[in-house]
Amino acid sequence: MTIQFCGAAREVTGSKHLITTKSGKKILLDCGMFQGKGLETDAMNRNLGFNPREIDHIILSHAHIDHSGLIPYMYKKGFRGSVICTPATRDLCTLMLLDSAHIQELDAKWYNKKMERKHGQPIVPIYTAEHAQRCMKLFITVDYGRRFYINNDISVKFFNSGHMLGSAITCIDIKEDGHKTRITYTGDIGRPNNRILCPPEPFLQTDYLICESTYGDRLHEERTIDNNRLLNIVEDTCVKRRGKLIIPSFSIGRTQEIVYSLNELYNEGRLPKINTYVDSPLSVNATEVFRLYTEQMNESVQDIMRNDPDPFGFNTLHYITRSGESKRLNSSSEPAIIISASGMLEAGRVKHHVANHIEDPSTTILIVGYCTPSSLGARIQQPDLKEISIFGITHPVRAHIEKIEGFSGHGDYKEMLDYITSCQDPERIKGVFIVHGEQSAQQHYAEHLRHAGFHNITIPDKGETFELN
Repeated sequence: MTIQFCGAAREVTGSKHLITTKSGKKILLDCGMFQGKGLETDAMNRNLGFNPREIDHIILSHAHIDHSGLIPYMYKKGFRGSVICTPATRDLCTLMLLDSAHIQELDAKWYNKKMERKHGQPIVPIYTAEHAQRCMKLFITVDYGRRFYINNDISVKFFNSGHMLGSAITCIDIKEDGHKTRITYTGDIGRPNNRILCPPEPFLQTDYLICESTYGDRLHEERTIDNNRLLNIVEDTCVKRRGKLIIPSFSIGRTQEIVYSLNELYNEGRLPKINTYVDSPLSVNATEVFRLYTEQMNESVQDIMRNDPDPFGFNTLHYITRSGESKRLNSSSEPAIIISASGMLEAGRVKHHVANHIEDPSTTILIVGYCTPSSLGARIQQPDLKEISIFGITHPVRAHIEKIEGFSGHGDYKEMLDYITSCQDPERIKGVFIVHGEQSAQQHYAEHLRHAGFHNITIPDKGETFELN
């Protein structure tokens, strides 16, 4: 059999890894969108590197758009196979893919208006809401720990990766010529002390490991330090300067973690009486999905829920869905915490909030997760930044820019290494492929893996194909 790396190769977004068996069965591990590269991103997403009609199955590690976002496009291009994932991943994809489709439609409408004035060529959306809705009928759900047989020679087993609700380590057993080979794809690996979710669970000994490396070159701070830093930033911004704290955040996972931390501070009596707004329809709906899967929350959350039935709500927290309410936040002079998507500042309501407040010295913009180097979220963090372009308008940067990395859903290199070595014998692994990371992070992580006894470590290029036996 072969494996071809069609995305997230020497970069963080666009996860797509194509397994082709000797019998011709084609299995795609994830089907993610490329994000954060401006106009280049559109062309990359439209050029899949394979024929969607030939794909038999997509095995989906989790619902984040950089792993799931091109499934409606695959449907549009003729894919009619199955999408295999956990129940929570399917429920979240129902929301996220539709939301992504609306973004494609709005972006195309905005671009075509601009091109009409310049007499340029219009574009069509990558996919529409109709494609997003129709592709959901292809989803098949499999619980953690249950073996699912695609056919007599191929089976799949999911293990909780602890990265986000429903996220999974995927173990695929493929039998060829009477010999079984196990390929394990980590998707994104969570942290051992996630604020909400259970830690990553051990997975079966594997022959080949495909491993993420987002934070392959750095360590996170302790959670208690992060909570105290968050509180200090809230007090400095909202109490001392009477300004707004704007937190760009991914709607799924990160938003719920921040709300949970604020809820902790509220329950402890430490959070100032400041209105907090979750300004994202997707975040609001996703939080409802989180409430359906309380059994996947960690012991700490389960304990808190015995006295606090809603860890995602407190008296000064308001969930906003209507655009009019969102616009009113921009004109309001009240101190407030605003949590809004998207996490990389590439789209969504938060981009408007930042554009409206970047020139205000009483404002703080708090980055709480990884941003690809070319994204607005990364550019806004440049040291001594004087001005920045948002929506084509140049703004002087007077707002405070802060960052807390500990809210990341990705394990750092030590957390990932400790997790993998806890359940894998490096001597029994034939090869390791490092994906989903910037090249420098991948190189650092490869060194850490070598020191831990792993061998045959490869950092594949996009489009590169390897034989597995």
